[in-house]
Amino acid sequence: MTINFYTKNRLAVFLCCLLSVFTSLPSSAQDSGEQKKSGPATEEDFYRMVTLPMPEGVALEVGGMALLPNGTLAASTRRGEVWLIQNPYGANPYYKRFAHGLHEILGLAYKDGSLYMSQRGELTKLTDTNKDGVADKYETIYAWPLSGHYHEYSYGPVIHPDGTMTVTGNVAFGDVEWWKGESRVPWRGWTMQITPDGKMTPFATGMRSPNGIGLNKEGDLFYAENQGDWMGSGGITHVEKGDFVGHIAGLKWANLPESPVKLTAEEVEAKVEYPKVPFGKKPEDVESTTIKSLYEMEKDFPAIKTPAVWFPHTLVGISTSDILLNNTKGSFGPFEDQLFVGDQGHSKINRVFLEKVKGVYQGAVFPFREGFVSGVMRITWGSDGSMFVGQSNRGWGSTGDQPYGLQRLVWTGKTPFEMKTVRAQPDGFEIEFTMPVDKKSAENPAAYSVTSFTYKYHPVYGSPVYKDQTCKIMGVKVSEDGMKARVVVDGLREGFIHQLMASDVRSADNQPLLHETAYYTLNRIPDGEKLPLAQINTQADHSMHGNMSASTQKKGGATGATMEKTSSKSGGNAATTSAKGAAKRQLTMPASWKAPDQTITVGTKPGLKFDVDKVTVSPGAKIKLTFNNTDDMTHNLVITTPGDAVEVGNLAIKLGIEGTKMSYIPNTEKILYHTKLLQPGSEETIYFTAPTKPGDYTIVCTYPGHAYVMQATFTVAAK
Repeated sequence: MTINFYTKNRLAVFLCCLLSVFTSLPSSAQDSGEQKKSGPATEEDFYRMVTLPMPEGVALEVGGMALLPNGTLAASTRRGEVWLIQNPYGANPYYKRFAHGLHEILGLAYKDGSLYMSQRGELTKLTDTNKDGVADKYETIYAWPLSGHYHEYSYGPVIHPDGTMTVTGNVAFGDVEWWKGESRVPWRGWTMQITPDGKMTPFATGMRSPNGIGLNKEGDLFYAENQGDWMGSGGITHVEKGDFVGHIAGLKWANLPESPVKLTAEEVEAKVEYPKVPFGKKPEDVESTTIKSLYEMEKDFPAIKTPAVWFPHTLVGISTSDILLNNTKGSFGPFEDQLFVGDQGHSKINRVFLEKVKGVYQGAVFPFREGFVSGVMRITWGSDGSMFVGQSNRGWGSTGDQPYGLQRLVWTGKTPFEMKTVRAQPDGFEIEFTMPVDKKSAENPAAYSVTSFTYKYHPVYGSPVYKDQTCKIMGVKVSEDGMKARVVVDGLREGFIHQLMASDVRSADNQPLLHETAYYTLNRIPDGEKLPLAQINTQADHSMHGNMSASTQKKGGATGATMEKTSSKSGGNAATTSAKGAAKRQLTMPASWKAPDQTITVGTKPGLKFDVDKVTVSPGAKIKLTFNNTDDMTHNLVITTPGDAVEVGNLAIKLGIEGTKMSYIPNTEKILYHTKLLQPGSEETIYFTAPTKPGDYTIVCTYPGHAYVMQATFTVAAK
């Protein structure tokens, strides 16, 4: 099947491709004759998106991508097809179907004239032996067992220099405890290494949903994880043979003779201390000072490997995906040798700086680029140093509202003012910037803030921020060239994530940071000399802090907004009220009511959806509403004023590290009523009086990223 997209719709393609060419031009060519844009810089000023047109009738739900030596882009789909896209950089992309009839292809790689892919049950090799542009030889390199469960996805391969291939497989969900990850057949929840001749070696286990795997500059293997049971948050982890990375399901097969992991699920569970309460019934009771973090479990089991870099859930993303090393030699900006990591749920890409301290990988994750049209699944380099971004959201949902997409990210040639790296020091952190700083702002201790926190290691789905603590900024020293700032911090904690904000630092030409927050995972505190107080500026100028940067206000830094009259515990039972005293979360029927006028139940469906599209009530009616979270993700239910659901969702994102404690309910009059944040399998009932003004209000989930798609209409109309 061959489709020349130009002949499909000549005028539409001409206009679309003309736009593609225009947006691919260097910024200087585009900006000539234009007025200079006022206000702070945006991500688009430095990395521009170019959307590739697609043939009509082709559902390009990208699950894998690979670049061929001739510059052709190969893209595999979740629907079991492989497409070759010639001229993916220019005005007339040419699509040709290379293979079809395969099953859920979630990885693609090229080597020596063939394409290798992970489909649902095997590692497959595709070859075009007669050179007609269509695969005519389908070979099974290795097939693994399947139970038939829909959630048994397979990812990869990554091809190592010696030809060995690495693939990963995630766990299924349970039948009775449906949220619980299970390894029903051997090697689910494992990383496997497979030779070109089909010999498989189990490599490591503890994976729950390892949607991304990749290599760093040194050739070391990393995998990307997603939040779930036993996984407090997502992140990337350095994987070596024999590692156990946290999820216990795969340990079911550790007793097999070929397993390199010598650990049992029973041994791990015996060391995990947590209150044994029914899952989803009273998550607020799952509180104990004896609960351990995964880092603390390392002391009991040396085989445990904690993430090199945690990706704090909702703060930088919700569904970690592909890992890509920046080896473009400067063609993609100032971040050479760093890793780019996709996020499917938030339709974005993050950036990671890694370093080794005492033989252990650790480092920082930074926001990089958001706003893709669908969920980011796969990223790969083009021959011109641009980045192809393959996307899909079927069944998973994403902030990007398209079902799939293929876009190209192009560096404009402008250097953004960013924290390029963050390195751990014996007494704090050293920040390296992409351009010289204004020394007055950068050496002001009040320009920075550091908060450390971790996550619980327990069988509950996900984890709130745990043991968070503000660290005191003792002082700052800026290098002579203005490229680095040594921030001395009191209260560093090994094994904790450190949120480092530099909200009021300016560049030498008075520009704010494009992204002002980094999350550094401090697995090891380095040895070395600490800076004497005499060498740092300890005098904080708080007058500068009052002028919060426009970027902070725009992108959602910690604003200090808090709920009024709410419980201090996450998901507490106190009724939240507005400034006017109207109950927003009333958990008992008001004494003045004899009975509700209307009883409503709202549930969830897969794909970030409520199970109702519309609810209609009478003006001023007494409402009893029960929200039942039957999904495998955390949700709340919020009713907003008409047209304000996305704005309220953006305010929820701005709550940052405080979001979980506040059930992601920002302090705004645009919220009329709400539940608390509900774990999977739990429910809550609230009572309220419907608005008297007729109109279409909105039911929305304000968990970060969900508000864009998880909505229903709450209509107030007279009968």
